[in-house]
Amino acid sequence: MAHKLSLASLVDLPAGVDRPSYARSDLSAGIVHIGVGNFHRAHQAVYLDRLFEMGLDHDWAIVGAGVKSFDAAKRAALQTQDWLTTVVELDPSSLTARVTGAMIDFLDVDPVVVIAALQNPAIRIVSLTVTEGGYFVDPQGGFDREHPEIQHDAAGVGDPQTVFGILIAALQARRAAGVAPFTVMSCDNLPENGDVARQAVLGLAELMDPTLAAWIAETVAFPNGMVDCITPATSPAEVAMVSERFGIEDAAPVTCEPFRQWVLEDHFPTGRPALEKVGVEFVDDVRPYELMKLRILNGGHAAIAYVGALLGHTHVHDAMADVDIRTWYQRLARAEIIPTLAPIAGVDYQAYLASCVARFSNAEVNDTIPRLCLDGSNRQPKFILPTIADALAQGRDITGLALEVALWCRYCGAKAFVIQDERADILAAAAAQSRTRPEAFLEIDEVFGALGRDPRFMVAFSAQIMALWEGDPRAVLQAYHSMETLAAL
Repeated sequence: MAHKLSLASLVDLPAGVDRPSYARSDLSAGIVHIGVGNFHRAHQAVYLDRLFEMGLDHDWAIVGAGVKSFDAAKRAALQTQDWLTTVVELDPSSLTARVTGAMIDFLDVDPVVVIAALQNPAIRIVSLTVTEGGYFVDPQGGFDREHPEIQHDAAGVGDPQTVFGILIAALQARRAAGVAPFTVMSCDNLPENGDVARQAVLGLAELMDPTLAAWIAETVAFPNGMVDCITPATSPAEVAMVSERFGIEDAAPVTCEPFRQWVLEDHFPTGRPALEKVGVEFVDDVRPYELMKLRILNGGHAAIAYVGALLGHTHVHDAMADVDIRTWYQRLARAEIIPTLAPIAGVDYQAYLASCVARFSNAEVNDTIPRLCLDGSNRQPKFILPTIADALAQGRDITGLALEVALWCRYCGAKAFVIQDERADILAAAAAQSRTRPEAFLEIDEVFGALGRDPRFMVAFSAQIMALWEGDPRAVLQAYHSMETLAAL
């Protein structure tokens, strides 16, 4: 019999389920986290739960918050179980479950309520997981001040639609009250996430009040961080598994791989929890670690996603069991991605690549190819296109990188797939045109910008997309593999 998850039922859970030994009443809020999705609950919340379990920093508990309509459903689900979450780590040798208790509340999904909570001096960090596409970045990497939601918030009518409008309103109130500003800590998976968050906050603040923007620029910290833990979406199957295998009735459990990494720049003027005691690595500059992860792991996801779909795979581990896909990813990373990275003391890129291959191959994670195909027009400019730009600047080969973009194009042009992307119609139309005019896809300026006009990239891409339209994707992969064989002769 499964037990409905709650504080009261913790003592009744099966012996094999780990649970907090600390008392919820001992915790007090120090962090408001906006965007309480699966990744946050598998990553940041787990680190804090581990810290609290050590008896440390109980004044750094999490209060959840959201700004989108779907956040209300997550709040309702978690409220029924006292904000507890079951986290199942999908180790191939043994699945384990722990109930985590680092989140002690979840604010009503109302900008007025969130702004009021952020004025509390006890809140010293506001962390974010608002997705890679939630930072209003234009194709050139700048702030998209013309976005309708930004224009609405810039008008200052008192009902912000964006997380950045909410942050600015709270910072303005703290400034007026003489309260030190909170640190804004992005936990989203994008390059230099702290700098991108800072750009969004300052970009909007400058439209609203340049004096306030100057104060934010001078006083608010936006540390960069690299986060990593593969966390699939939760489906009814996971809910059933948690009930049947672990005896827990959890409305919103999380499953994730056993690997977890967090590298943070140590810039927290109003303090931070001692996360280094539970495995977080604090550094002066996170960018080298970030590039390693974004290019080898996230770029690897992109590399296997579209060809995996084209070759009929549904799950990531099945795609990795396909020798042509596995070899393609390894060769692309080894020959074209890793050479663009500067060395990091104590880090072996080949070992990191091997760990990514093992992680992608973990069948227990049950990650899906459709999930990896999501939102390509936001992900490609972060995970693939900068690598191409650097490779071109360094005079390196981009054959495989161009093939990756061509596979994305071919996927967008295949009527068998529903493109989950805010630019789905544009992508599909341009991909269809690429049959006879390959450059049409690269002319999507909001995705490719100036890179799409680079003659070397155009030539490499054109060759690959024409090969994909004329032949079988597997044969195109095998042709790429043969290049390595010929080079070794």
